[in-house]
Amino acid sequence: MSWDLPPLTALRVFEAAARLGSFTRAAEELGMTQSAASYQIKVLEERAGAALFVRGTRRIDLTEAGEMLSPQATRALSALADAWSAVKGGTSGVLSVTSVDTFASNWLASRLGSFQLLNPGLAVKVDASTRLVDFTRENMDAGIRTGKGEWPGLKAHYLFKADYTPMLSRRLVESVGGLHRPEDLYKVPLLCADYRWWPAWFEAAGVKFDADRVVSGARLDTEIYDAMAAMTDQGAAILTHNLYSDFVAKGHLVQPFEITASDGDGYWLVYQESRRNTPRIKAFRDWLLEQTADIRELERQRAAVRAD
Repeated sequence: MSWDLPPLTALRVFEAAARLGSFTRAAEELGMTQSAASYQIKVLEERAGAALFVRGTRRIDLTEAGEMLSPQATRALSALADAWSAVKGGTSGVLSVTSVDTFASNWLASRLGSFQLLNPGLAVKVDASTRLVDFTRENMDAGIRTGKGEWPGLKAHYLFKADYTPMLSRRLVESVGGLHRPEDLYKVPLLCADYRWWPAWFEAAGVKFDADRVVSGARLDTEIYDAMAAMTDQGAAILTHNLYSDFVAKGHLVQPFEITASDGDGYWLVYQESRRNTPRIKAFRDWLLEQTADIRELERQRAAVRAD
């Protein structure tokens, strides 16, 4: 079969420039001069018979033809790199993972050491962010997302529930004589008191949420900061149970009630279906599913008890 293909070097430069939005950054990533990178783009445009970029004074934008080629170039080069890695055998290079910040800081960071010991030739780069990465356009191998597990084009593996419950410091609990029933939470400040998780949790506890009784604490807008405030006696935070269970076990936080509430969301590992056999992704997937297996088993047991 005779393939009508663009020059591989030129395609690599185009893919990097489209992904990074800069000829200069593309050249730096590929270890060449900017003039060499620009020349490769010119070669590709001449072969295509169409402009791939609109060149501005300080920026470049993809043309319609460039928009058509960009995701396919990333996908093709990624597949080629994965195949080459598999041929060479083993796991090496850099594993790029995008993750919601709370999972990255509270769960993943404290466990990555064990993954690195199992895969000494593989470096892990974590991008903690709330944005949804476009895996066809960005240089990411895998991601951790919250939701129902439904993202078109991505393979999703369920890790554990994103259920939430109040937590606070032991000192604060003792200062009000203990918390024995949900209504006792009105004795302490509620961090992010207007957040929707609070009424949902009270409803799960069988108690109507009474906003008039609430002592409002600080509004820090991120779960990580809420947890820090709770640990320093500033109030009760509504936190993801599975991400803060270690803090409870170590005594940094107290979970006064077993009751949890849920939006039906969970934490999921995602990656492009076409890359399921990439060695570094497979290694990370197998490790992550093994690390979270006990949590899923406990969830299964609790569901079975409720069903009985």
